[in-house]
Amino acid sequence: MNPTPDNAAVAPEADVAAIVNADHPDPFSFLGMHEAADGALVVRAFQPRGHRLELVDAATGRPVADMARHHEEGLFAVHLPDRTQFFPYRFRLHDPDGVHDVDDPYRFGPLLGDVDRHLLAEGTHLDSYRKLGAHPATQEGVEGVSFAVWAPNARRVSVVGPFNHWDGRVHPMRFHPGSGLWEIFVPGLGQGTYYKYEIKASDGTLLALKADPYAFYARTPPETASVVWGLSDYAWSDQAWMERRGATVRTDSPMTVYEVHLGSWVRIPEEGQRSPTYRELAHRLVPYVRDMGFSHIELMPVSEFPFEGSWGYQPIGLFAPTSRYGTPDDFKYFVDACHDAGIGVIVDWVVGHFPEDPHGLVYFDGTHLYEHADPRRGRHRDWGTLIYNYGRPEVSNYLLTNALYWMDQFHIDGLRVDAVASMLYLDYSREDDDWVPNEYGGNENLEAIAFLRRMNERVYDAYPDTVTVAEESTSWPMVSQPTYLGGLGFGYKWNMGWMNDTLTYMLHDPIHRQHHHDELTFGLLYAFHENFLLPLSHDEVVHGKGSLLDRMPGDRWQKFGNLRAYFAFQWTHPGKKLIFMGDEIAQEREWKHDESIDWHLLEDPYHAGMQALVRDLNHLYRDTPALHRHDCASDGFEWIDASDNESSTISFLRKGDTPAETVAVVINFTPVVRHGYRLGVPFGGSWTIAFSSDCEAYGGAGVTTGGAVPGDQVPWHGRPHSLSLDVPPLGALVLKPDDPPAAGTTGPGGASGTATTASS
Repeated sequence: MNPTPDNAAVAPEADVAAIVNADHPDPFSFLGMHEAADGALVVRAFQPRGHRLELVDAATGRPVADMARHHEEGLFAVHLPDRTQFFPYRFRLHDPDGVHDVDDPYRFGPLLGDVDRHLLAEGTHLDSYRKLGAHPATQEGVEGVSFAVWAPNARRVSVVGPFNHWDGRVHPMRFHPGSGLWEIFVPGLGQGTYYKYEIKASDGTLLALKADPYAFYARTPPETASVVWGLSDYAWSDQAWMERRGATVRTDSPMTVYEVHLGSWVRIPEEGQRSPTYRELAHRLVPYVRDMGFSHIELMPVSEFPFEGSWGYQPIGLFAPTSRYGTPDDFKYFVDACHDAGIGVIVDWVVGHFPEDPHGLVYFDGTHLYEHADPRRGRHRDWGTLIYNYGRPEVSNYLLTNALYWMDQFHIDGLRVDAVASMLYLDYSREDDDWVPNEYGGNENLEAIAFLRRMNERVYDAYPDTVTVAEESTSWPMVSQPTYLGGLGFGYKWNMGWMNDTLTYMLHDPIHRQHHHDELTFGLLYAFHENFLLPLSHDEVVHGKGSLLDRMPGDRWQKFGNLRAYFAFQWTHPGKKLIFMGDEIAQEREWKHDESIDWHLLEDPYHAGMQALVRDLNHLYRDTPALHRHDCASDGFEWIDASDNESSTISFLRKGDTPAETVAVVINFTPVVRHGYRLGVPFGGSWTIAFSSDCEAYGGAGVTTGGAVPGDQVPWHGRPHSLSLDVPPLGALVLKPDDPPAAGTTGPGGASGTATTASS
């Protein structure tokens, strides 16, 4: 063996004790290869399971020296008096598992450059996920995994996993004080490795093991470890879709959204009622949605989450598609299949709060790092969750880069931002003494507002052919207006007012609806203040509300008739459309996240008829320009009669770019046939019934199902022409003119004439 100087020079007692106790302030300054005081080299390693350690020349594979054990816990060191030039090396480890060569993490230099550290600290690193988290990498020809995490107030951070027997003493990380970042390259690891971070707070307290905030994959709950995955080179086949997808989310496009909870759309009964995988859904859900005519699927949150009953709305792994249904590449396969079928994918994005599970972001480095320390700003009382500190640059950057990550790595076409109202207001769902005003004394969360605006600006700048949608339930102005005009910058806003008013109207027995007519029509007073999407989401069929069908009044026939009329109203009303899975087949019971949709109901003609109705409404909406071209503009809508409360009937025009594209809609919300119902129209000649919700194929009565209706030169509703119709019970009719005036004209009493709300 090579001679060595005294132990104090090779392995100073204080340093050894700090390493053994996992409390060394700079392990890279001690472990690994260093120049000794005499100019020679000294190599130190901590291998607590080793009973012998040899230093090996990596170039030749030959042993250089045995390393002396300087502490019984496994601190080894060797002094090399004949070596003055640093050289690549590895260790030959003798432990209970046998003899094997291992590379030393402490021989490798820093991973994060000055620019990355500066941008990350500044909160302007728009692709921080490429630097933080766990990435399979090669350093100096050695394969392994690079780990990096932000924990500025920690005393020590170690990466732990089965590879080091979850021992935080083995792989303490390098700290960059100016940025609060910790990093290490661990040789020999690869994709699929389980890991967490062991963090010691500044006061020496060991925290619960933490999952990686930037993990791209995670173990399936109830397991909580992160999984090394990396940014894979998935071979996408959706180039054609990506080139044209921008046209599918424009305000003049027919956008209909099918909201899905992946775990309960269908179950596999022959395999214990398990949920389908991403790849199985690609071959079952995607063809179904395409056949039904929806333009987009909206996925309830797919970011990893611990509690099944949260449906994903309490996420912990924002960068990890949930492993419940497969790997990140499996999820990409699903998105690819959607795109190949001409279907866009919107994901619910939850950045309004996060849960307190100890392996998550809560008290991450022993301080309130991601959340506000003051519970009046940092805690949601209703949900038992924590609120992000949007004013902290690193936190807002974490969330912003996550939005871009989904679009970059998964080709996601849109983000529906959950619970925006809870982000905008400091006093959201709080008592008077439980909130802190902003610097101007108001209740607006200025930091969250700035974050949302920045998010929308960055998303639309990087991916102008995608869309952002706000679930915002208040009258906050200009949610879907550009930020340069003072808006929040979203593409669309959910019209919660329309949903609440009209569902309330539908709950009334038809005999009483004449007294609540305004609940049906009020939404048109503000229908064009925002770019609206009309949502009948999962929220309307949970928490004891029952299914949509169950909430309709009357006997079985009337329940179905009411729901058919309601869907027809939604599809012909200005605004884009969204319904939740199961609504299209008139699910009879409330949705349950751990059970399949009741697909057996389609054996019943009423349920099959509802499915056919929704399919045909989608195609009618897509193929009829008047029903979508001006969804978000007032010149695409005109009341014919909004005030016929005695008949509980409404009628209106939807208009396209030419008179020929005009359609008339009349909907009867009573179970009584309106014989000889006179409807004022802008053009003379006959009109053809293009759609009737009363068709027997849908389960209707078949009173009025189609054909041409002759026009009369009888002035009505302030127009020179009219039609005499038998409007079916609980039914809707959509009519198109057979002989409209030529483009560039309106004809007598044309479609551009003055609207009226009074019957003649």
